[in-house]
Amino acid sequence: MKGIRARREIGFSEFVALMAFVTCFVAMSIDLMLPALSQIGQDLEVLRDNDTQLIITTIFIGVAIGHIFYGPLADVVGRKPATYLGFAIFILGTSISLLSYSMDMMLLGRFLQGLGAAGPRIVTIAIVRDKSEGPEMARVMSLIMTVFVLVPVVAPIIGQGILWLSGWRMMFVFLLVAALAILLWFGLRLPETLTVEKRSKFSVKIVMNSFKEVISNRVAMAYVIASGLGFGAFLGFLNSVQQVLQDLYHLGAKFPFYFAVLATGIGVASFINSKLVMRFGMKTLVLGTQMITVIISLLALISTFWLGAVPPLWCVMVYFMLVLMGIGLLFGNLNALSMEPFGHIAGLASGLIGGVSTLIAVIAGMLVGQAFNQTLIPIMLGFILLPGLSFAMTYWASRQ
Repeated sequence: MKGIRARREIGFSEFVALMAFVTCFVAMSIDLMLPALSQIGQDLEVLRDNDTQLIITTIFIGVAIGHIFYGPLADVVGRKPATYLGFAIFILGTSISLLSYSMDMMLLGRFLQGLGAAGPRIVTIAIVRDKSEGPEMARVMSLIMTVFVLVPVVAPIIGQGILWLSGWRMMFVFLLVAALAILLWFGLRLPETLTVEKRSKFSVKIVMNSFKEVISNRVAMAYVIASGLGFGAFLGFLNSVQQVLQDLYHLGAKFPFYFAVLATGIGVASFINSKLVMRFGMKTLVLGTQMITVIISLLALISTFWLGAVPPLWCVMVYFMLVLMGIGLLFGNLNALSMEPFGHIAGLASGLIGGVSTLIAVIAGMLVGQAFNQTLIPIMLGFILLPGLSFAMTYWASRQ
């Protein structure tokens, strides 16, 4: 019997694969849709082309709100119930989007998708922490992130393939089937990692005191704002990239492959970040990256006086690759800096910091995206102003 039970226990490779698939739902739900935004807008009779960007933006609003309460919930009721709730909300949102006949209905479904997907994404970190610590945890998380980085490369190509075979609604069928399959895998193969005796007792007072501690720490909040502004520049790009590559440069079905090339910029930056941090330190690396991003974007903006507001495609690809590598260097480092004072309330702090920074990014990214005017100038201005303000906040915090 012991031998049979041992064979039934989840192994290391299967565990990493399961956690990676559970974590990837937010990215998959966003990047899969990029090739279909124009088609969805036409079918749902969206009046302004820029309004189709809300299909991307709305899911981040759900993610931001989900960040705040899934962490504490998982500590109180256990990892698996919190994950089941997230999957249930995601499946509901996916079903609404699949059946939507208006833009309002689509956005409701996308909001619920983000709200639901935030749960498994956050709880995954807690599950990994329950099962491992120290170097082993770092090893598991690095393997999970390796898979996560591949999603922006692969997802748009899958989405384009679905469009070739069927309409955009089939993308939501794909997400629905994937969610049900992973939920079944998760439920059958992974045991609960937080025993009853280790669970927290819910206390409004403790939660409010923890939130107050985070918000009242001015240095940490400066890093949170800086993170949100930097992420906002990326969201401004993400909101507009389909219109840029498909409308301005007429790439059509080639769009996912060009986007995959750009997505590797973030992947490469995430891969080399650990070595750069050890050499330069987080604060120096963040400040340098922010300044270089601003300078590159200023030079790109100035070049439009000679190259025009729609420069040659190769110039745009090089520019986007460079600034996305910069954003890739900022993500983890600014989050780590903002979390430094809160090791004793890591779960609550992580949720609040993630929620606040994401909401800031959504607002900033929406402003950039809605300013799209059939030129690259709004995106360039976004990569100048937002990382510039992020630099100012980071510099102030580092001097404290």
